[in-house]
Amino acid sequence: MYNHIIVAVDLSHGDAGKALIEKAVQLLDEGGTIRLLHVIEDVPSYIAAELPRDLDDRRKAEAKVELGLLADGVTAKVEPEIRTGAASGQILQCSEDTKADLIMIASHHPNLSDYFIGSTAARVVRHAQCSVLISR
Repeated sequence: MYNHIIVAVDLSHGDAGKALIEKAVQLLDEGGTIRLLHVIEDVPSYIAAELPRDLDDRRKAEAKVELGLLADGVTAKVEPEIRTGAASGQILQCSEDTKADLIMIASHHPNLSDYFIGSTAARVVRHAQCSVLISR
């Protein structure tokens, strides 16, 4: 059904990411690719000044290891990718850069801030140029 699927994962919710990967494998065409995407949010500059200089490198290295563990045992071709910035913008940019057929993202139960600023999943659905699958 799909040749290139982006699976956006929040590594703090690993179980949801594993479930998304399993669904993606079922939807993937033979010879297709799953891009396992994790976005690291930028640290505000007023906080970054107090943090170690190599923090970004350490965060990326840890995320790479965790993405590898999530992809372990998956029979399909999986390409891990780590980006930094606003999650929704980076997910959308990745879908454009790679000409994705489908974006898969987990949703959570909304809290008060989601009603005012919107959730990442809602922003991706609103602006994506390809199909989006939201998993609860």
